[in-house]
Amino acid sequence: MDGHVGKFFESVSSIFRGSDTLPVCDRDIIAGCETEVADAANEEQKNESLMRLSWALVHSGQSEDVNRGIGMLEASLGKSNSSLQTREKLYLLAVGHYRNGDYTRSREILERCIEIQPDWRQALTLQRLLEEKTKRDGLIGMAIITGAFGVVGLVAGGIIAAASSSRKK
Repeated sequence: MDGHVGKFFESVSSIFRGSDTLPVCDRDIIAGCETEVADAANEEQKNESLMRLSWALVHSGQSEDVNRGIGMLEASLGKSNSSLQTREKLYLLAVGHYRNGDYTRSREILERCIEIQPDWRQALTLQRLLEEKTKRDGLIGMAIITGAFGVVGLVAGGIIAAASSSRKK
C-alpha cells in the first residue's frame, strides 16, 4: 500500500515542479486508491479517498478510467462542502475532459474553477496547456485543409492544361 501512495504523490508532485504535461496514473495507483476507499474507517476518510481515486482516474491514460472519474466527480459536485472542494472537483473534471479531447467542455469547466480562485497555479497551467493544444490542433487542421486545396488545385490545373492542349491539336 505504501508503494501505491508513494507513486501517487510522485505523480502529483510533477504538476508542482512546473512540468508542461499532466501527470499520468497507472492501474497500480488506481487499484491502491480503490483499496483505500474500501478500507476507509469513517465517512471523512472515505470522502478523502474518493477524491484521490477521482484524481487518479482522470489522470489515467485509459479512457474508460477517465470516464469513470468524470462520472464520479459529476455525481459528487453538488455535495461539495466548501468552495475549495468545488474548485478541486471542477479542476479534476476539466482535466478529465482535456484527457478525453473535449477541449471546449474542459475550457468551460476550467473557467468556473478560475472564477473561484483566479491565481490557482494548477488551473492556470491547465489553461495554458488547453490554449497550446487548441492552437497546435488548429494549425494542423489548417495545414491539412491547405494541403487538400493545393492537391485539388493541382488536379484541376492538370485537367485544364490537358483539356487546353487537346483542343490545340
